[in-house]
Amino acid sequence: MKTKILALTVILSTLGLAGCAANPYGNAYNVNDARQMQEVYYGTVVRTQAVTLNGNGNGIGTLAGGAIGGILGSGVGGGTGSEIATIGGALLGGYLGNEAGEQVTKRNGVNLTIKLDSGRTVSIVQQVNPNVMFHAGERVQINISDDGTSRVTPA
Repeated sequence: MKTKILALTVILSTLGLAGCAANPYGNAYNVNDARQMQEVYYGTVVRTQAVTLNGNGNGIGTLAGGAIGGILGSGVGGGTGSEIATIGGALLGGYLGNEAGEQVTKRNGVNLTIKLDSGRTVSIVQQVNPNVMFHAGERVQINISDDGTSRVTPA
């Protein structure tokens, strides 16, 4: 019984930590972004399309699930049966932990089609910021970093 309570505590803690992501919106920057020059373009939103940004997990769910599955499996049977149950529990736990990690990191996104002032049309996908909803006809600013990442903000 204590093993099951411990396993449940570890799972809930792991999922809680996985959900603590930094602000992914256009108004959040990493420390490494400071003092870095970015190219800036201006344009007008032509089209918005809701998309789903599938989670890629971060490995924590897989590791925690595998460990918990192994712990729970080790309590089954004795001898060789216990070893097989431990391995099976670890594999199943790892799979389930990975799936949970992906679900936790899944986000709502938006695909913005933008006609730049230069006449060129581009498409940028970013996570939806519930405080900034883009719409067709809106003027926007696009910042592009040296590594090719871009962010769209209202102009």
